[in-house]
Amino acid sequence: MSELLNVPTMADFMAQGKQPEVLFWVGCAGSFDDRAKKITKAFVKLLNKAQVEFAVLGTEESCTGDPAKRAGNEFLFQMQAVTNIEVLNAYEVKKIVTACPHCFNTIKNEYPELGGNYEVMHHTQFLKTLLDEGRLTIEGGQFKGKRITFHDPCYLGRANNVYEAPRDLIKKLEAELIEMKNCKRTGLCCGAGGAQMFKDAEKGNKEVNIERTEQALETQPDIVAAGCPFCNTMMTDGVKAKEKESDVAIMDIAELIANAQDL
Repeated sequence: MSELLNVPTMADFMAQGKQPEVLFWVGCAGSFDDRAKKITKAFVKLLNKAQVEFAVLGTEESCTGDPAKRAGNEFLFQMQAVTNIEVLNAYEVKKIVTACPHCFNTIKNEYPELGGNYEVMHHTQFLKTLLDEGRLTIEGGQFKGKRITFHDPCYLGRANNVYEAPRDLIKKLEAELIEMKNCKRTGLCCGAGGAQMFKDAEKGNKEVNIERTEQALETQPDIVAAGCPFCNTMMTDGVKAKEKESDVAIMDIAELIANAQDL
């Protein structure tokens, strides 16, 4: 990707004595994982297209502490959280958007008791808002008539009851949304949550991501849409294990919309 992306930092805004409309919390995956970086870039392109004044923390952003907390290290979680809260509060951040449901859930539900109170949105919710306000338009483009199934991330769906925003966006692409047998409230985990992403599998006869991939493939999709970088990785691995990577694409909602816009 050759063109330069406009990604200002909170420090840039502060130097100008301004506040952005929203802070984009990139997250560890979106910052360091090569696949997830593409999701970050797609979302930034959409923010720029919608002329949203946003900023990132850049090097001042640290892990939210979600993996530490889920793995049982509450002490490390609180250290990481308090460090982030001090930075956010120093910048007087009010509104945060993130493409990671783990960051979304942690900042929204677990930071308040440590002194971090913010309006937190998942990127699918924010994109839906931009659409509703007429700041962003979606054309079906290359996805018109495509069969798309959406995998509900645990921390977006069951943990926070966000089911419709991502589906509304898929429908706007004029695609055919096909639900898996386990969806919404009965959604099945991809196998990465609870810090499982970072450890070896335990004994059993099947990996969770293979089970979930099989459910996705039953819908005979052209695309499996995801709303979480970890889900994206697990579903991609599952599709590869089934040797279907040439037939089925795994894409984040932000990538679908950005690609439909030819961004």
